[in-house]
Amino acid sequence: MTAEDFAQWATWRYEPPYAFYDSEAEPVKNPERYFAARDDDGALAGFYYFEQKGDVLEYGLGLRPDLTGRGLGLDFFRAGLEFGRERYRPSLVRLYVAAFNQRAIKVYERAGFRETGRHVRTFARWGNVDFVEMDEQR
Repeated sequence: MTAEDFAQWATWRYEPPYAFYDSEAEPVKNPERYFAARDDDGALAGFYYFEQKGDVLEYGLGLRPDLTGRGLGLDFFRAGLEFGRERYRPSLVRLYVAAFNQRAIKVYERAGFRETGRHVRTFARWGNVDFVEMDEQR
């Protein structure tokens, strides 16, 4: 992603309860781990995030707010997954998703991911948030 992409992402605002995913005001740590996804006109449609931890690839993503809830999630998710597999060649792909985000969890399950654990993260703005760990089942 470019500096312009990060600036554009910072303006994205989601409807509650997904406002949890609104970009923070702080600069992104490790920007080299982010990859832009563009629409047919070249506009930023979303992003993918990858972090290699040994033979495990942690995968994150975000779809532009106006594109959510329109049935695009599974194809968008799979495109990033394939990119990550080709680029990093992991033994396992893992992701973390806020437990309230049932919409995303259903997409991930349709893509072959299953819950493998749970944990709580604490955020200044949101307090304690439950997260689901999901691993790709191949």
